[in-house]
Amino acid sequence: MTTAQHITHENHAHTHGDDCGHASFTHGDHTDYAHDGHIHRMHDGHVDECANGGHAVHQNHDHQHGDDCGHLAVRHDDHTDYVHDGHRHAAHEGHWDDH
Repeated sequence: MTTAQHITHENHAHTHGDDCGHASFTHGDHTDYAHDGHIHRMHDGHVDECANGGHAVHQNHDHQHGDDCGHLAVRHDDHTDYVHDGHRHAAHEGHWDDH
C-alpha cells in the first residue's frame, strides 16, 4: 500500500479526538489514532485506515525498540509499531521499517 491510497474505514461510528480514549500521535501532517489493531486518521468527515507506506527501511536506526524503550507501542495488524520522531517503526527481518 502507499500513503496516497484513500482507504475508508466503513461503519466507524466512534469519533476520534482529544478525549476519545485511544492512543494518538502525530504522523506526518495529521494525527493517527490506535484503535482495535488499526491506525485511523480523520479525513473529510470520515475515518481512513492510515496505510503503511510499504517496505521502507529506516536507515541508521541503532535504537532497539521493545517493552521498556520509552516510545509509545501501538498494535497494528499483526505486529507492534513504535512511535518515534513523528513516524512509526516496525521490526522487519532484522531492521526497522518506517511507516
